[in-house]
Amino acid sequence: MKTSSKGVELIKKYEGCKLNAYRCPANVPTIGYGNTYYEDGSKVKMGDKITIERANQLLLNLLPKYEQTVVTHLKVELTQNQFDALVCFCWNCGFSDTLFKMINEKQSPQVIYNWWIAHYITGGCGILKGLIDRRKDEATLFIS
Repeated sequence: MKTSSKGVELIKKYEGCKLNAYRCPANVPTIGYGNTYYEDGSKVKMGDKITIERANQLLLNLLPKYEQTVVTHLKVELTQNQFDALVCFCWNCGFSDTLFKMINEKQSPQVIYNWWIAHYITGGCGILKGLIDRRKDEATLFIS
């Protein structure tokens, strides 16, 4: 499966796009749509600058890594919305054994939703409203 335009737009909405490297709430140098590294595996460094075209290219070039994470860890079929929600989650968080286990065990949508919106909502300075909103939108997309 591939991420649809809806999934890409969800990533863009919550990551925002910064053309100059900055430190994310976890204090990691980040650029573009939340990228901490480039296609060749090199890390983003403070002082790095890119264009909007490069930010979009970087997003599309790195997206398959997160799509593969979803495909590799799930043993159930997904709808496009479920896939998009999980790719967006993985783009931001990496991976969650608990979330993927719940999905593989076919827990009820409400149980998955309730878990999803209550986890991975903190950053370097505590609970972040942007992460609360993101988890709600991801979870809502997943169960829709």
